[in-house]
Amino acid sequence: MAQINLSNLKPTLLLKDRIKMKLTKKNIFLLFVFFPFCGLMAQEGLPIYSDYLTDNYYLIHPSMAGVANCNKARLTVRQQWMDQENAPSLQTFSVNGRVGDSQSAIGAIVYNDQNGYHSQNGAYLTYAHHLMFSRNTIDLNMLSFGLSAGIIQYKLDETAFIEFDPIIAGIEQSATELNVDFGFSYHFINFYAHATIKNLLKNEGVNINAQGVTFNNLTNYLFSAGNVFSKFGSDWSYEPSVLFSYKAATNESFMDFNFKVYRSFDFGRLYAGISYRRSFDGADYTDGNSISSQKLQYFTPLVGVEYNNFMFAYTYSYQSNSIVLDNGGYHQLTLGFNFGCRREKYDCECPSVN
Repeated sequence: MAQINLSNLKPTLLLKDRIKMKLTKKNIFLLFVFFPFCGLMAQEGLPIYSDYLTDNYYLIHPSMAGVANCNKARLTVRQQWMDQENAPSLQTFSVNGRVGDSQSAIGAIVYNDQNGYHSQNGAYLTYAHHLMFSRNTIDLNMLSFGLSAGIIQYKLDETAFIEFDPIIAGIEQSATELNVDFGFSYHFINFYAHATIKNLLKNEGVNINAQGVTFNNLTNYLFSAGNVFSKFGSDWSYEPSVLFSYKAATNESFMDFNFKVYRSFDFGRLYAGISYRRSFDGADYTDGNSISSQKLQYFTPLVGVEYNNFMFAYTYSYQSNSIVLDNGGYHQLTLGFNFGCRREKYDCECPSVN
């Protein structure tokens, strides 16, 4: 089996593989065939993985800042391909909560994203406002708006690249840009829906397509929705949800299909789940005398525990495509702490709020 990820790798990783990995003739052929399809050497702000499923929708939806009963601090560490040098890694720290007893909330995110020779560091500040339509304080019927402004520093180190591609300048490119995310959320008892536009401002960063032309549209549209089901008086609840992502510049899109199970205890709750990510875009490749095609597919099981004001979660993502860079999975740990819990919990099965 050829171990090259063709539908999801950024070209910087492919360039790294050209230099550092021992490739068979078939792999080298596939590498050059697929390079044009990988298209964009783009840094688009905070990457969208499965970390939002571990009690942290705020990472992708600014309107979720301060929506919960408690203020939240979350630390996430993600590592891909444990046996590969310079493999992608991501670290994020986020904190969000209400401003006193008001309907306003603030939040902040800092992150470090390393992806081969491509890296970015960023920080976001968020303001959110929550409008309650309930007649009392425990029935959940809430519309939320959120705005995040972020500063992102991009870097692309081309100094070690082999100079056989005309789009390679052989220097360390860097840029610092400002961008903005805006979105809204709606919660009604056990149902929720979110919509967010990420990267509203146009800036080039160090983004280059396969023809060597810079582009400045990094806009990403996110839509997600879900519902929690539970029998009255039961300690068990079940949460199916979906997330859809569309990138305007490349017309790339994918969808997550998620399912989580919760078990409540006196100390908190346990949960487990599974997420399936399917890309709607792919690439054709020559396999012997035939032409085949594959689209990105991820399976991500996850487990978590909430103990009093602390939480811990682990996710493991596995790419199920036949042609991948590595057979290893992607490990992610999330640690969290809730503080300043001051409002009465809502009368609903709503884990992201209560």
